[in-house]
Amino acid sequence: MEKEIFSLCFMCSVRCPIRVLVKDDQVKWIEGNPHVAGMEGSLCPKGAAGIALLNDHQRLQSPMIRTGPRGSGQWRKASWDEALDYVAEKLKAIVEVHGPESVAMGERTNLATHVSKTFMKALGSPNHFTHDALCKGSVNTAARSLFGYTDAQIGVDYKNTRHMVLYGRNFYESLEVKGAKAFSEAQENGAKLTYIDPRVTVTATKADRYWMIRPGTDLALNYALIHIILKERLYDEAYVNRWTTGLGELRDFVQSFTPEWAETETGIPATELVDMVREISREKPSVIFHYGYRGASHTNEIYMRRSIFILNALMGSVEAKGGLFFKKGPGLLGKKPARKLTEQTFPEIKAPRFDKAGTPEFPLPDTNHGVAQMLPGAILNDDPYPIKSLFVFRFEPLMSIPDTQNTRRALDKLDLIVTIDINYSDIAWYSDVILPESIYLERTDCVQQANGLKPQMFLRRQTVTPRYDTRPGAMILKQIAERMDLGQYFPYENMEELVRWQLEGTGFSMEDFDPKGFVAYGDQQIFWDRKDGIPFKTPSGKIEFVSSLLEDAGFKSFPEYEPVAPPPENRFRLTIGRCALHTHMSTQNNPYLNEIVPENQLWINAERAGRMGIGDGTWVKVSSDHGEGNIRAFATDLIHPEAVFMLHGYGHQVQSARRSFEKGVNDSLLMANISDTIGGSPALHETFVRVDPVF
Repeated sequence: MEKEIFSLCFMCSVRCPIRVLVKDDQVKWIEGNPHVAGMEGSLCPKGAAGIALLNDHQRLQSPMIRTGPRGSGQWRKASWDEALDYVAEKLKAIVEVHGPESVAMGERTNLATHVSKTFMKALGSPNHFTHDALCKGSVNTAARSLFGYTDAQIGVDYKNTRHMVLYGRNFYESLEVKGAKAFSEAQENGAKLTYIDPRVTVTATKADRYWMIRPGTDLALNYALIHIILKERLYDEAYVNRWTTGLGELRDFVQSFTPEWAETETGIPATELVDMVREISREKPSVIFHYGYRGASHTNEIYMRRSIFILNALMGSVEAKGGLFFKKGPGLLGKKPARKLTEQTFPEIKAPRFDKAGTPEFPLPDTNHGVAQMLPGAILNDDPYPIKSLFVFRFEPLMSIPDTQNTRRALDKLDLIVTIDINYSDIAWYSDVILPESIYLERTDCVQQANGLKPQMFLRRQTVTPRYDTRPGAMILKQIAERMDLGQYFPYENMEELVRWQLEGTGFSMEDFDPKGFVAYGDQQIFWDRKDGIPFKTPSGKIEFVSSLLEDAGFKSFPEYEPVAPPPENRFRLTIGRCALHTHMSTQNNPYLNEIVPENQLWINAERAGRMGIGDGTWVKVSSDHGEGNIRAFATDLIHPEAVFMLHGYGHQVQSARRSFEKGVNDSLLMANISDTIGGSPALHETFVRVDPVF
């Protein structure tokens, strides 16, 4: 008999609600949850490929303990008891000699992140960090500098917008099914799209206006847009006068950033800049300058992302229908959210973080996520103390932290590397112990607290029996903790017990999720009163153009603009991105997705390529001071002459993941580990590469 189960996808970090049809313990169909507004059965290619992942014999199948040198692929299978005992004993010895701060954990954020943080807090280590730092650390800092809220606490009303501006966010190949559907509907109803990118993407082809901007000059563009808005008084005066501080200082700062000046820097005609600003101002406040979800490109990223939020503030689009809004939680309705294990009382942790986030040396990055790219330097230099063990929970430092060779040198200094994952990732292949997690179709998971205009909760349900000897991550961490006499912090014996513990006090039971896969605290959208009721979390209670957060930490709100120099002779600026068919570096070995996009290519301007003797489809060597690799060229007019581009997540070195083994080039291998030292993100587009034909 066929049955339907409502759950949550985890082929990417968005966690789309899904409907799964199961018969005889086999998944027969996956689609978007039809009960969820905006999904209505839709699903992206990655979500559809979940069935292939479930049945993939190349994924992790049992606990493994390394027997040969790291990276050699020499393993032996182990029972769960043996593997967990091994990890706990090694960890105890490390903590006894070097202290709990010598243990670090990096993870791709998930529903069980509060379990991971609990594990580290119980251990006594401050060193939990997430992949979010590598994507949007500077976006996070920028949002807090203006609003007091993090970027994760901001939502976007795509459906009701009248004009959206995107900066390199390839929206129609992004991770958001609901967002893409909502904005597509808005476009059908007349909404406009301005798209800015050195590369012509799928989203560029859907835009009403496309600008092929000089790479790295987005900040110059935005300063000119702000200049025009203030000079022509195109901003929402009532909103700006009520809700912002520092307008005069902002006006003085942008006075010299004329559209004519911006044209020389960006390559975009001054007249077009003026026309765009006048056009979008007519639609205020229902406009969106999108702040981006992967804002980690340049050393000035904090200021570039601040400039985007400033544009939204000037348009009055913050907490406006068709603009940006702050996500609302159940507390506004007199209700309680799902509990988290981190709400317990833990022993005091006195040691600073290894990345020094939250210290005078690195004061502004969000300590909830940390600064992942600082890990190699901290290990190699024993600064501020020795790091001896690394737990990796669906995180991939070898393919996401810039300068792979340096990261590998750092990993070689560690006494213990433990990976919890579903796939043979490169870091799993380089670990001492692999603890395989059940995939999302095989496990019940923690509650998803989904705040927004309508606060809700979702639940991931187990749909089928695990195919291999795997366990949920929240159970794996609990079982290690128990072996270290820390089991009191994990008050559950299985995932259902954990979910019921989380729901205590919310007014909902686990059974309430059965009909639709989610529960709602209310049925009305909540916008705050734009006249007097927006609770900004800044010291002033307003949007701070002159930022208390920045100024109190010793940084300027409006630093001098540094012109972007062209690449050195015979060099290109390396840019990276993603496509609709892959998530970071976790899906390249999926049987379905690998067949469609098995390797990445190097986008290169056709005219420059021709002068270099490079034709479309020919092999080239791309090299930097940090590494090199061979890749097939895609010679095209659809990319700026100063840049080359490759998809992120290729170049895997895991022999057991045979479909993706040595396919394409790992961009992190080529990159320098350079950061926006104020915002916290790595500067992923600040590396210049050489391209040579392979004869």
